[in-house]
Amino acid sequence: MRKLIFLSILMSCLAGYSQKFKTNDTSIRFYSDAPMEDIEAINESATSIVDIGSKTIVIVVPIKSFSFKKKLMQEHFNENYLESDDFPNAIFKGKLIDWNGSEGSSTALAEGTLELHGVIKDVTISGDLDYSKNSLKLSTVFSISLEDYNIKIPKAVFYKIAEEVEVTAKLAYAPYTKN
Repeated sequence: MRKLIFLSILMSCLAGYSQKFKTNDTSIRFYSDAPMEDIEAINESATSIVDIGSKTIVIVVPIKSFSFKKKLMQEHFNENYLESDDFPNAIFKGKLIDWNGSEGSSTALAEGTLELHGVIKDVTISGDLDYSKNSLKLSTVFSISLEDYNIKIPKAVFYKIAEEVEVTAKLAYAPYTKN
């Protein structure tokens, strides 16, 4: 009887166990290829958690942490376009839908929502995944339409900013443990 009780407790603990990973190294880059000027910014302050068991992922990118080569671009980006005081974060919440959870390198799709500039849109993002019990690395490249997220471009600078920007994300994770 004791063995049965112990086995039941062990099975319920294992069923509830799910390995989680938290970022320890991130790079989010956006690039605007426009006729008059290319614009690039890097953000290394994103945070993310991935739950391997449920295949869920959340990524939070603080908008003010994007760094530009020109300070004036950074100021315009935060004040005029992304209005980062009102909309401080871009947030992706999703699920890895075609990944079998096995170790090694593979491609995967994530379906979920991307919240940017106060607008939430359903998105599907393809990326590369490298997984082992002790690390997880994700990388992806995708485009965002500024119009989809109500980001207005004044006519005076229309030729300096592309209507779609390319986003490159590289996230490295380590196992998450509660302190």
